Amino acid sequence: MPPISTEETPVAPKRVQPQRIGPFEPLKLAVFRMLWSTWLVANICMWMNDVAAAWMMTSLTTSPMWVALVQSASTLPVFLLGLPSGALADILDRRRWLVATQFWLAGTAIVLCGAVVMDLINAPLLLALTFANGIGLALRWPVFSAIVPELVPRSHLPAALGLNGLAMNASRIIGPLLAGTLIASAGTVWVFGLNAVLSLASGFIVLRWRREHKPSPLGRERLISAMRVGVQFVRQSQRMRAVLTRISIFFLHSTALLALLPLLARNLRGGGAGTFTLLLAAMGAGAILAVMFLPRLRQALSRDQLVIRGTMVQSAATAVMAVAPTAWVAVPAMFLAGMAWITVANSLSVSAQLALPDWVRARGMATYQMAIMGASAFGAALWGQVAELSSLYISLGIAAASGTAFMLLAIRHVTDGVGEDDDTTPAHKGWTKGPPAEAPGEEGRVVVTIEYVIDPARAAAFHVVMQQTRRARLSQGAIGWELLHDIAEPGRYVEEVVDESWTEHLRRFHRATAADMALRDRRLAFHQGETLPVVTRYVVRR
Repeated sequence: MPPISTEETPVAPKRVQPQRIGPFEPLKLAVFRMLWSTWLVANICMWMNDVAAAWMMTSLTTSPMWVALVQSASTLPVFLLGLPSGALADILDRRRWLVATQFWLAGTAIVLCGAVVMDLINAPLLLALTFANGIGLALRWPVFSAIVPELVPRSHLPAALGLNGLAMNASRIIGPLLAGTLIASAGTVWVFGLNAVLSLASGFIVLRWRREHKPSPLGRERLISAMRVGVQFVRQSQRMRAVLTRISIFFLHSTALLALLPLLARNLRGGGAGTFTLLLAAMGAGAILAVMFLPRLRQALSRDQLVIRGTMVQSAATAVMAVAPTAWVAVPAMFLAGMAWITVANSLSVSAQLALPDWVRARGMATYQMAIMGASAFGAALWGQVAELSSLYISLGIAAASGTAFMLLAIRHVTDGVGEDDDTTPAHKGWTKGPPAEAPGEEGRVVVTIEYVIDPARAAAFHVVMQQTRRARLSQGAIGWELLHDIAEPGRYVEEVVDESWTEHLRRFHRATAADMALRDRRLAFHQGETLPVVTRYVVRR
């Protein structure tokens, strides 16, 4: 097979100058406004279900472990199913997938409502149905996260994600208030019934959205292959690894407060269902207020500064809740906890979104959500068990102290290695000649070799760039990468890239971003040959 050149003189990508975007600017876009409203209603349903299930569990058992497991049952499905869900959201029509998740949630709410009406409910069944509801959340969250960047310009993305956080925390007020009112006046069954109605209504609203689904010209990816590529991208992205480490530490420790909050509310002087609702509402109010100040905070502080300061405030609020005697002390602490929660979550969510190109966005955000829910599920069980063996106050105290300590260690030792956001916009142009349009007559793995001639005195710097190239190739889906050095000619290097198939080889060209093109320019700067690096493709014979 003759050599084929795949390089050309690059054109530097244009960078958009940063703009000062108001916190409500994305709501001027009609489609975003419609989907944001749907997201608000969906989260109201989520909080109604969680509050009703947690409160019902306290009437079925007095064990802290069982009460804390309600949180685990709600969040564990996202950890288990997040990656397949994210892969499907990247492969399938995202609008239809979002509608299907809403109907799933409506169905589980109807079953739960029927179990309560027929007096069949018990602690194990309640956990099972809460787990089924969590499956719907696991399927819904990645697709919605992937849709948001489609609807707003890149400069509006932090504000859009802030509004999503506002919707989440407004629902933290509205959902518990609705649930508490219905529980006190009509009974828990009405909470689940209203949840079913709202979930169905949200699904039909999304059906009105006429989004054009653009299938890949290379055909639909296979699920297993799409999952593999998603995992590879996250593993090779230094920024995503740093984000996942930070968000896991934060939710592992902050979930202690939410998981044990029903018992804390009961133990407060005069505490009850109304107190539990009031504490959740205070946390949501704090988060809503914080959203208003996030644009200014992002200008004044770096992301890591926002994360560590938010973690410290969250730990302080948790410590206060451990010793709070009355709601007069607990409500301000929960208000501060809400402010800290949205500050940390929004900062890390923006960082994750900016690190992800669109072709892998749902899979990348699925791993982000898996980290949140996995940490929350494990944390709820952990701090519930610590409370079972000691006391609520000791459990919360340990969570508060260790949360800040571990976050400080993570920020110091797990850096994202990026001073400026990489340009993840698609690189539609830049290759003089890509692979031949027609597939070779043979099937099998594809091996690509690229020959470089460099100055041996610059070998160390070349190796650094090639390690970055290795991460880029693997993040795009390559299954193997090696850099070969000719011992007879010290200046000659051969890069070897292995793809799973010819189709997967073509996909790597479609997945290239502006940042990949900039990296290619850095590689070419080392090449001293009279012509561009020679590229040769082979098919492994079966």
